[in-house]
Amino acid sequence: MTEAVLVLEDGKVFRGEAFGATGTTLGEVVFCTGMTGYQETLTDPSYHRQIVVATAPQIGNTGWNDEDDESRRIWVAGYVVRDPARTPSNWRSRRPLDAALAEQGVVGISGVDTRTLTRHIRERGAMRGGVFSGDALAGPDAMVDRVLESPRMTGADLAGQVTTEAAYVVPAAGERRWKVAALDLGIKTNTPRMMAARGIETHVLPVGATIDSMIDAVLAVEPDGVFLANGPGDPATADGPVELTRAVLDRRIPLFGICFGHQILGRRSAAGRTSCATATAASTSR
Repeated sequence: MTEAVLVLEDGKVFRGEAFGATGTTLGEVVFCTGMTGYQETLTDPSYHRQIVVATAPQIGNTGWNDEDDESRRIWVAGYVVRDPARTPSNWRSRRPLDAALAEQGVVGISGVDTRTLTRHIRERGAMRGGVFSGDALAGPDAMVDRVLESPRMTGADLAGQVTTEAAYVVPAAGERRWKVAALDLGIKTNTPRMMAARGIETHVLPVGATIDSMIDAVLAVEPDGVFLANGPGDPATADGPVELTRAVLDRRIPLFGICFGHQILGRRSAAGRTSCATATAASTSR
């Protein structure tokens, strides 16, 4: 077994074994409480530049398949687990979880007391961290310095790094009832799929270089509603999507969102340009 270490910016160190790729990875350390669905979590663009801690003790039991990805790749910066499955068991499994991580260069660590780690994060707050393994291992002080040199999530503008390069359409399953323009801030594959099952034709649009380009793209769809997707980063940097939200509400086009999309709507409301009641009525979540 190859030794691995998770180091937090406050100097806390957790030791374990390499899981997935070996090397160094840096990011904001957060935890996920899902007992299933690790493949969906790892491929969710919302976790871009974050090291995800799985609170469920056993991870990898169902392996990795080719159907449940929520995007085109694994987005997490790193993965922390307690007890990885020795042998996956599921009829759809194509490879073990650690093999999928290694294939995509995701540095992880196993054998960590994730209960203690989660309690530490809950009490101290999300913080930067790093996973080091193999030749990347160094003295504790040197590894903490590497973590402290890494960028903070505050001020991170990441939606443009995960958005689709070109617009695409997910047709309604059966008769089309509505058209929705979805701003891809890091949208998950399952979102337009679930809309399709409800008769919605979803036009997934990239985050544009300018506010005018985004407004033009939305209006060209002639949508029955506009959807603000989930995504990564600091919502304080999302000035373009906030202005798009203003333009949509000014035109009285129904607007709804989820996760990062709600934070954008919250910024729009906090600006005093629309009431909280209006913003709440115009939004929804899963």
